Amino acid sequence: MSDCGCEVTIKNNEQKKVLYWLLGINAVLFVAEFGVGWFAQSTALIADSLDMLADAVVYGIGLYAVGRAAHHKARAALTSGYFQLVLAVLIIIDIARRAWFGSEPASGLMMAMGSVALIGNVICLLLIRKHRHGDVNMRASWIFSSNDVIANLGVILGGAVVAWLNLRWPDIIIGAVIAVIVSRGAMMILADARKELAEPDVKKTSCNGNQ
Repeated sequence: MSDCGCEVTIKNNEQKKVLYWLLGINAVLFVAEFGVGWFAQSTALIADSLDMLADAVVYGIGLYAVGRAAHHKARAALTSGYFQLVLAVLIIIDIARRAWFGSEPASGLMMAMGSVALIGNVICLLLIRKHRHGDVNMRASWIFSSNDVIANLGVILGGAVVAWLNLRWPDIIIGAVIAVIVSRGAMMILADARKELAEPDVKKTSCNGNQ
């Protein structure tokens, strides 16, 4: 009975708990950051909030994949990567819109909201750290959370530079950098998922002995 796979069940339950926390934190941060970003006319905050939305969806997909066969997990990660790319395109569209029509980003709100988001994402990193070498979806979660911390620091820096120079371009530049970070993370996950799909199927066992 020690080979029944009960340790896998424990691990899956741990992963589910972590992913639920990540999903909740990112969903709340998306709503808060998007609202503040829109009010503050900040491309960087809106870009970061859309990154949070993408992550929330990714974690939801990860929850679907927990406990499933390896190829299901890889396909779920593949979906996550493509969704990230779509969000990166939306960020670029918003950047172009604000660059063309203009904006007056509120630097104080940028730094304040960026700091709140940074705290939330550091918590996410601490939660996922134990599972960062797990299956493809848990590895994806680690990459996304790491990217979020970098993006949050960029938003804070962008707000500081906007206040210092009294120009809107640092905000737009940070938004573009976040779009690149999101795209890079998506490409990493897509490559990882495709590598998993290319490998031979792992023999599946269950406590009932079915294959």
